[in-house]
Amino acid sequence: MIQIWNEVVDDGVAFPQEEGLDLASGAEFFAAQSYAAVAEVDGTVKGLYILHPNNIGRCGRLCNASYAVASDARGRRIGELLVLDSLKKGKELGFNVMQFNAVVESNVPARRLYERLGFVKLGTIPEGFRLKDGTYANICLYYYKL
Repeated sequence: MIQIWNEVVDDGVAFPQEEGLDLASGAEFFAAQSYAAVAEVDGTVKGLYILHPNNIGRCGRLCNASYAVASDARGRRIGELLVLDSLKKGKELGFNVMQFNAVVESNVPARRLYERLGFVKLGTIPEGFRLKDGTYANICLYYYKL
């Protein structure tokens, strides 16, 4: 899980984190989530997601998720399976809305997937994400009623 997570962080075009995880910080990070799941292909982890509250208190029924697929497994619908599972799990855990706060606009495959699955785009925040090269990209906000 840590290796796949760090691959996405190192790409610098999707996750907000700038530092990768090591064994200790990875164990702590994944344990802190409401739920974490993996997708295996032939006994090897090729993707994962984390699920957690998007807010607290009166907004605590909104959840958020992050997805990571190994670069050598992309384009095989693993991401779609992860998103579908997270929607089911979010509802099971008592959340009523999945909200994505920062989908990088240039992440077209993810945006197409979310929209195809019924996520509603709320809007775009100009230059809300700093890319690895120091330039800025727009981010899109999405929600899905569970």
